[in-house]
Amino acid sequence: MRSPSHFVLPARALRAVVVLALAVGTATVAPAAHAESTAPALAPAPGPAAKPYMGWSSWSMQSSKYPGLNPDGDYSYLTEANVLKQTDALAAKLRKYGYEYVNIDAGWWRDKAWKPQFDRYARQKADPQRFPRGMKAVADHVHAKGLKAGIYLPVGLEKEAYADGKAPIRNAEGCTTADIVHDDLRTTNGWDSAYKIDFSDPCAQKYIDSQARMFADWGYDFLKLDGVGPGSFKSGENYDNVADVAAWQKAIAATGRPIHLEVSWSLDIGHAADWKKYSDGWRIDTDVECYCNTLVSWENSVDDRFDDLPAWTRHAGPGGWNDLDSLDVGNGAMDGLTKAERQTYATLWAIAKSPLYTGDDLTRLDSYGLSLLTNREVIAVNQGAAPPAHPVTASDPQRVWAAENPDGTYTVALFNLADAPASVSADWTTLGFTGKAAVRDLWNHENLGTYKNRITQALPAHGSRLFTVTPRGSALERTGYEAEAPANTLGGNASVADCSACSGDRKVGNLYLGGKLTFTDVVVDRPGTYQIEVAYLSGDARTAAVSANGGGATRHTFPATGDWGTVARVHVPVTLKAGANTITFDSGSGYAPDIDRIDVPKTS
Repeated sequence: MRSPSHFVLPARALRAVVVLALAVGTATVAPAAHAESTAPALAPAPGPAAKPYMGWSSWSMQSSKYPGLNPDGDYSYLTEANVLKQTDALAAKLRKYGYEYVNIDAGWWRDKAWKPQFDRYARQKADPQRFPRGMKAVADHVHAKGLKAGIYLPVGLEKEAYADGKAPIRNAEGCTTADIVHDDLRTTNGWDSAYKIDFSDPCAQKYIDSQARMFADWGYDFLKLDGVGPGSFKSGENYDNVADVAAWQKAIAATGRPIHLEVSWSLDIGHAADWKKYSDGWRIDTDVECYCNTLVSWENSVDDRFDDLPAWTRHAGPGGWNDLDSLDVGNGAMDGLTKAERQTYATLWAIAKSPLYTGDDLTRLDSYGLSLLTNREVIAVNQGAAPPAHPVTASDPQRVWAAENPDGTYTVALFNLADAPASVSADWTTLGFTGKAAVRDLWNHENLGTYKNRITQALPAHGSRLFTVTPRGSALERTGYEAEAPANTLGGNASVADCSACSGDRKVGNLYLGGKLTFTDVVVDRPGTYQIEVAYLSGDARTAAVSANGGGATRHTFPATGDWGTVARVHVPVTLKAGANTITFDSGSGYAPDIDRIDVPKTS
């Protein structure tokens, strides 16, 4: 969650360009059932992550250049006085809506020149200028307000805590810092600010135990472990911190205190199973803060989440959630966003079931920001039993996300990510039904009436709408066409490959640099524009030009599925004639996803 230079010199957060392999992978997971069904409710889970957590974090204001926030130098905002002000404001304004965590971020053990403090056991110690009464007193104040207290650490043994390897480990006779790290003092975490802990030595677990025991004794309910890899824009053995996260889970359990463990930042989706096994939540992306004269900006990096989130959606549920970072929509000009952008930001966080923690100054929320943060219908989407929403259309400038709710209704979000106003439509066939549906506007608390076949809204640049859609029609019937069917035509390098995740155990891949797949004999009864459901696999976001009957093609972007063994489905509009049609997927000069099958509605 931090700037990569967070533990050296404060600097703007790095942006990464990730070059992903272009090779077609081999599927390894079982195929998902294709039949439409009512979505089951997410089962409740014990522990602190039964639902996405809600609260406040200090980092957004610490990292901003907004006038007056950090008057004593970079990151100087973090003080006991400021945390207590935000605690009181959270209790007064947001607690009744479910916001409960007050999370102290990086720097609580460092002075304003970023020099750290440690106790004799190599554990971080509160800086006496920032937190003159110590960290327990802050947690006590938070608890007195009926709230929960959160704290922060980077992963690994911080270099300054090593103390020539001579610092003893508490309650571990004979163990010193020399025993808990590798002899070559290899570094780890997103900033290389710490030595990698060697868990082959029992002393290492004892060190983590001592830190967890300290936080539990102070009364903390939440720990953010930052700079964790694989991820945080680092890879390789030195930056594999899965063992650290597992050690923290074990240490927290041993304290007997239910401490929420959140791991950060921009974690590797290839280790999603580890994050789910050992933690209560995981950051999936870079910092949302812009490290500029506002808290955030649209380009850096609110808009990135729309493309980075889809592959992660299937991993979230009770017990662990995809963390999109701070939700900074409450302070108007200080946020650095238009009103439309603020609503869109909040909409994505809500439907993704991301933790809802704001980094705003809660003492000066504007009326619009307060309305966004306290909309009970939108909060219910985030906190309710339905699964996270996912894209139901391609990742084009105008797109639709949806989730089926346990009661048979749908949560539907319309997004216009273009820089100019545009209309966006949610077609009921992309949700699996036809005919009429009742629509309720959640942001405006308004029943909009009944709509036939679809709802279309004119949205401003970067605008959104959020609805509950109640079907009044009938279930959609589709006809499926397998990509590997012998009658289909392949061009360029396109080829059929085995795929255990695919509906027919096969797919068409190698759709790159002129590769084409043409489905033949796609039959519909009447002409019209049909929302074609495309089942595909793609380790990264890829595009394909889609056309019918040799006509003009439209290029669509297919969001990443996370790997080459997972099938996802989105819809693209295709205009068909009555009778037999051809539908072509053309990679053009780029790289297209692998195609499993298409399903064509029997009615347009």
